[in-house]
Order: sequence, then structure tokens, then C-alpha cells
Amino acid sequence: MTERVTADMWFDPACPWAWITSRWLLEVEQIRNVDIRFHVMSLAVLNDGRDGLTEDYKEFLKTAWGPVRVCIAAEQRHGNEVLRPLYTALGTRIHLQKQERNQELYVAALTEAGLDPALAAAADSTDYDEALRASHEAGMRPVGQDVGTPVVHAPGPDGTPVAFFGPVITPAPKGEAAGRLWDGVLLVAGTPGFYELKRTREQDPIFD
Repeated sequence: MTERVTADMWFDPACPWAWITSRWLLEVEQIRNVDIRFHVMSLAVLNDGRDGLTEDYKEFLKTAWGPVRVCIAAEQRHGNEVLRPLYTALGTRIHLQKQERNQELYVAALTEAGLDPALAAAADSTDYDEALRASHEAGMRPVGQDVGTPVVHAPGPDGTPVAFFGPVITPAPKGEAAGRLWDGVLLVAGTPGFYELKRTREQDPIFD
């Protein structure tokens, strides 16, 4: 590719694996001709009404509503471009600093991102849930409902749009290693009829 293209990632701020993928994509942006644009999906929306969830995961989902609602409220108020700094501010606190997902965290993240801290109130409101579900649906529609986050939409090797779940990686590759992974992901995702490449996770998320 010689011209810069745009790739879109759908994230839930509470997901550690999506966080690592997002940091990899920001690295890719520096060494490949691609600009990354972020969007909101929701693990709480994805699992709403599903049976068979563990009690631990149910507890996780209860506090997963807040961050996505804050993100979608900020996007609705100020436009898509605010999601990049807001996601970074949220993710740093959630995944690196291990802070509890609560009003204090949301206010601090919004302030760091240069946004109105009053948007933190959206965490406990359903006012933006219609927009949240629409954003979630836009990300998930091309890949199906049996995957989670991260989801990426990107131009494939021949320019045809491709959408896929993943990659699920840890830690995030740096430098040219990040670029090679990007090249490989696009290659397999752009192969007609390719659906899955997977192995058992043997490591917890590494946030280096």
C-alpha cells in the first residue's frame, strides 16, 4: 500500500485483551500506511440475556456498562475523534493502574482527555444505550455474535474490506514485529473462506 488507509477497531474499555490489541494497532500506525479509528462495542450488550455465564463474569459485566456508556456519551457529544484519547485515559487506569471502575475513575479519565467530567454521569444512565447498541451492532454485524472484542474492520490486501475478531495477543508487538503481524493478519483475513486460527491461551495479559 502506498496511500494511507483507515482501519477501525471496536473496543470495550474493560477488556484487557482489546486494550493490548489497541496498543499494538497504535504501534502499527507508526510503521504502516494506516490510520486507526476507534469505536465502542459492549461486552455487556453482547452477553445481555445469555445463559451459561459464570458468576465471576456476571459480576464483571455489571461494572462493564459504565465505561462504554461514558465513551458513547462522549462520542455523541463531541465526535468520534475523542474516543482515542478517552480510551487511552480509561485503559491506563483500568488495566495498568488497576483502578476500580467507578465515578472517580471516569471523571479523571474525562478530565485527562480534555472532556467535560460531567459526562461521567452517563455511566449510570440509559440515555445513550440506543447509540451504544447501534455502535456495537455496526462493529459486530460483519463478524457475527459468537466473538467478543477486539473487532477490526480494515481494507484487505486487494483493498476489499475485511472484518475479523482479534488478534488476541500478549504482549503487544513493537516496531517491525508489529508491522509483520499486521501484514499477516490482513493476509489471512483477506483469504476467501478463512474463518479461524486459534490456540489455547497460556498467558495472562501482559501490559508492557
